Amino acid sequence: MKIRITFLFIVLLLQMGVAQPPPDLLKYSLAEIVAMAREQSPAALQVATVKENRYWQWRTYKANYKPQLTLDGTLPDFSKTNQPVVQREGNIEFWPVYNDNSSVQMNISQNISLTGGQLFAGSYLQRFTDFNQHKTQYNGNPVLIGFSQPLFAFNPLRWDRKIEPLRYEESKKKYVEDLENISRDATSLFFELLLAQINLDIARKNRENSDTIYTIGEVRYTLGRLPRNELLQLKLTVLNARKAVAQAQLRMETATLALKSFVGITGPNSIELALPEQIPAFRVDEQTAIREARRNRQKAVEFRRLLLEAQRDVAKAKGDNGLNANLIGTFGLKNKAAFIPDIYQHPKDQQTLRIGFGIPIMDWGRSASRIKTAQANQKYMQYLVAQEEINFEQEIYTQAKLVNMLREQVDLNREADQTGLERYEISKNRYRVGDLGVTDLNIAQQEKDQARRDYILTLKGFWDAYYAIRSLTLYDFEQNKAITEETM
Repeated sequence: MKIRITFLFIVLLLQMGVAQPPPDLLKYSLAEIVAMAREQSPAALQVATVKENRYWQWRTYKANYKPQLTLDGTLPDFSKTNQPVVQREGNIEFWPVYNDNSSVQMNISQNISLTGGQLFAGSYLQRFTDFNQHKTQYNGNPVLIGFSQPLFAFNPLRWDRKIEPLRYEESKKKYVEDLENISRDATSLFFELLLAQINLDIARKNRENSDTIYTIGEVRYTLGRLPRNELLQLKLTVLNARKAVAQAQLRMETATLALKSFVGITGPNSIELALPEQIPAFRVDEQTAIREARRNRQKAVEFRRLLLEAQRDVAKAKGDNGLNANLIGTFGLKNKAAFIPDIYQHPKDQQTLRIGFGIPIMDWGRSASRIKTAQANQKYMQYLVAQEEINFEQEIYTQAKLVNMLREQVDLNREADQTGLERYEISKNRYRVGDLGVTDLNIAQQEKDQARRDYILTLKGFWDAYYAIRSLTLYDFEQNKAITEETM
């Protein structure tokens, strides 16, 4: 009885010291780490920059369909030189030229997406000053309107009206999807650090337990109740436990740096993570997941865009078949005068109409080859998109099944974790009273540690799958609503 009391007293002395957290310890939950990663991480800043870039590309596209106002001019166009002048006899004389020929022109133009042509209007003024003769003249078009219309040509404006809105919609969905992927990456790093911290905690507790068991073993060995080989086995367990603590400490520090770097946490503060054991109470319906993914995800819009781009390339190959024609017509008023106001007094009308064309006589099948190539690429894109759509649905279906399965695994592994811990405590108490061998005690410890790690890994798998299904569908199954930029 006295020996047992002594054993218990030694054990209490070894277990009285409880480590206190350092004063600069930062505590975070999974939700807090995910929120920080989406707001301030370098990856989130990059995603926001890409989003802004694509927004301005969209604005550039929209500007192509609005009137463009330009002001062109040459002020001054001064020249003082000698120019060759052909005489009546055929010889050349060099005459001094000393003049200024300045001009200014204002134009407004409007693209016509339906036809691919352009309407324009403008005003032109030219001033010529001859310094040798001290004479100034003005020439100009007070008003000039016209149009330019390609004939039989490919019309990029009409195709851009179909494709660019899809591209912009795709970029907005891609932004939301990228943020969800950041959440997924942050979750993975969160659990890497959490697992490292738990492994360190396990290693420290195992070291404390090993020290306690070894102390008990020494007392038993002194009393002649424990063989030396078992005492040496206990000593080896202590050494291995100390080595495991050092290794776990290094892994924990490495995981801490990785999480801090990704999330954007600065400073030397230590981090402690809370175990996210509260599992959201929802199940993922596979057909709902596929339907919402087709409605919300960037990939679904990309499929439509790729097929339209393939059609556009065929139309371009047919439009650029070598037959080129362009119809240009203008109507305006013109005048010349010695003073600027006189340009606008009684101007005369001016008209032009021109059709330019180019017809290939022989191109050795080059145009036909371009068309056939574009058509073959269109077929290939159709087959590729069809296969991608199958993979698209299969990935979502598999992920939805995985979420539901992992939810059940979390409950099972939680129970296994509690069972392993309880069994180890019983085994440890039995060893203290001499009712259990060291081998059975080590087995109970290993099974307890493995059950704990399995539980954490299952939690990690569930939360990875949780953010993966959100990213693949852009749908919040907890709130039963689509994830958009406005609802984030």
